[in-house]
Amino acid sequence: MMTQALGEFIGTLILVLLGDGVVAGVSLNKSKAQGAGWLAIALGWGLAVTLGVYSAAFLGPAHLNPAVTLAFAFAGRFPWASVAPFIAAQMLGAFLGAALVWLQYLPHWRETEDQAAILGTFATAPAIRSPLANFFSEALGTAVLTFMLLAFTKGKWTAGLAPIGVGALITAIGFSLGGTTGYAINPARDLGPRIAHAVLPIAGKGDSDWGYAWIPVVGPVVGGTIGALLFNLI
Repeated sequence: MMTQALGEFIGTLILVLLGDGVVAGVSLNKSKAQGAGWLAIALGWGLAVTLGVYSAAFLGPAHLNPAVTLAFAFAGRFPWASVAPFIAAQMLGAFLGAALVWLQYLPHWRETEDQAAILGTFATAPAIRSPLANFFSEALGTAVLTFMLLAFTKGKWTAGLAPIGVGALITAIGFSLGGTTGYAINPARDLGPRIAHAVLPIAGKGDSDWGYAWIPVVGPVVGGTIGALLFNLI
């Protein structure tokens, strides 16, 4: 179990390092990638998840997401005894991945005055702030995620190709469903970096929007569990 938890830590660190990294490149002033837009972000996150899964899959199941871990446990496809160690490893990996992004772009924080852009490098925020609609967006995206992950396990995927399918899935969710909230669909991916935003020294960064922070945590957990239970029912 500890070996598998190590995989969750490594994989989530890589996922956030590369995922938040592409957002930083697009959003921060004087980055060579500044202004590349949503296409770069959605593709970058898809590749980040693919590589995160590859980096963890030789050690364990490579959930890299507390919503996936909980959904699989509720669906009877993952042992409850491993849930807490997995989530702890995922959260720690996400925090450290975000801290590495902070180090990578260290000179660019001083050049960026847009507080929303700074926070958006770490965590998600809604395009239109509407708690019920935002919650539904996160729940729906994560329901699609867990349903499709379970569908992959029933298909003819090989161990080498499955991470590519997962990356394509994340890219599709980003393009189709991500424009409303930034598609956290992963409590660790949002909460770990949000904590990093709160504690790391960034001049003029503003607050960490804790009033919104429950939505990309609870929404994915609820939606992910529904997606997994629906798959079981079918």
